[in-house]
Amino acid sequence: MQEQSKKQMQQEWEQYVPAFREKTSQFYQGTLSKGDYKAFSGFYGSYAQRGGNANMLRLRMPCGQVTKENLAFTAKAIKDYQITRMHFTTCQTIQFHDLSGETAADLIESALKAGIITIGGGGDYPRNVMCSPLSGVEKEEYFDVLPWAKAAGDYLLQLIPKKKMPRKLKIAFSNSKKNVTHVTYRDLGFAATKEGRFDVYSAGGLGVNPLFGVKVASGVEPEMVLYYIKAMWLTFLTYGNYESRIKARTRYMQEALGGPSQYAAAYQEKLNEVLQSDDLRLSKELWRTSNLTHKLEKKKIASKQTDCIQNKDCRMIAQKQNGLFSVAWHPIGGQPDVNVFCTVNQIIQSIEGAELRLGPDETAYIINLTEQEAQKVLKATDSDSAASLFEASVSCIGASICQVGLRDSQELLSTCVKAVRAASLPKHVLPQIHISGCPSSCGTHQTNVIGFRGAMKQVDGKPQPGFLLYVNGCEKQGNESMGCELGFLLDHNIPQFLINLGKTVANSGMSFDEWYKNNPDAKNKIGEIASELVI
Repeated sequence: MQEQSKKQMQQEWEQYVPAFREKTSQFYQGTLSKGDYKAFSGFYGSYAQRGGNANMLRLRMPCGQVTKENLAFTAKAIKDYQITRMHFTTCQTIQFHDLSGETAADLIESALKAGIITIGGGGDYPRNVMCSPLSGVEKEEYFDVLPWAKAAGDYLLQLIPKKKMPRKLKIAFSNSKKNVTHVTYRDLGFAATKEGRFDVYSAGGLGVNPLFGVKVASGVEPEMVLYYIKAMWLTFLTYGNYESRIKARTRYMQEALGGPSQYAAAYQEKLNEVLQSDDLRLSKELWRTSNLTHKLEKKKIASKQTDCIQNKDCRMIAQKQNGLFSVAWHPIGGQPDVNVFCTVNQIIQSIEGAELRLGPDETAYIINLTEQEAQKVLKATDSDSAASLFEASVSCIGASICQVGLRDSQELLSTCVKAVRAASLPKHVLPQIHISGCPSSCGTHQTNVIGFRGAMKQVDGKPQPGFLLYVNGCEKQGNESMGCELGFLLDHNIPQFLINLGKTVANSGMSFDEWYKNNPDAKNKIGEIASELVI
């Protein structure tokens, strides 16, 4: 997006802020209902928290890229507004919590002036475009997809609020078959190929009635991605369900049109219309605008590389740029200590070429570091980072904050981490688990090896809080699978289930990954361990 048009858009959005102030004031005065306020405030990327005593605000970080400028703004806001709770989300954004209504409004306005957009962060608008967090630096990637993902995000922002869109339009780009951004089951996903092109998937999604996406195109040139985005929008405009809020998501079009092949045909029809009528081709040279190898040519590269293998014990990851490293930082539950965050900002500001990237599993990566710089970041984040793959588990913000949440997923994760530490289990015997507080799957519990979803169950005539257990999900492209539901566990039984599982794996002498891959009966064994506690 050209700088001039971006500034014009920001100025236009600044005109919306007074309305947010007015409605927020009415809500806290009790003259505007919770439902009406939620329907209004989502457009601004802000919602009232559970209890109606505070607001949250979602700062859109395009493609998970937190530039030095955006990082500096965020750290300054923490200090200026005395923010004590923040969250790295699974959609690669930063959320501030426990804000007064006035503070939320002030932050929306000041963020816009700093070039950080909150508009469209909630409600029926395109969400933050997602991208593989190490795109451009990852050794195993097919190619750097970040420039194309950023162009997609810029295009979508220009449609807010001028065009009628499907609910929560989620678009993602992936640089390898790791598929960490879940491109094969988003509303629209662009999966990089080894030929330097994209395979395109459409009309997928998690949550209630989850579906994998339909492959609607192969071998797409990167400069053509905007045509596929507009075709997605037009397909939903024509065939989407605007009558039912529950079904106003792209995945429901598969069934409505008669199946995946019929959906693919309908999408292709709209794509042909766009190809014939619009000029949306991006420049082939777009990749040069963020090509990291080019940008880092002048950075002093350490002559000696540390032999650091990316594994469960090592947060220092060798980049494809010779002599440079990334450091992984995963605060428990994706909730960083605000003081550590501000320290990380100070360090990054002093390092040439460094920036912070947010991952879909709530991990932050500080990239483009020499060995010496990486050691400095490791030391600064050591007290606030997960000590094992299990401690790097994923959790949505939970029912203590979220109005629609059923269970407090953050509390469950914290309790489980404490219990597993007390049990003194070896670090590698439990996997990363994913926890969602409700069926919406913000914790992506459905496509991971072990997932939990908040629920309630009648036990002896009384509703009891707990979580449904899911096992055997997989996100990797080509091996995608939805986890199967094994039963309901009460909150207080889940730590014991994990400890029992960890002991079983430890007795095998293998890590969880080895045990799960080499044991064809692993899924059933997990079921047996759970059955002792399932009700």
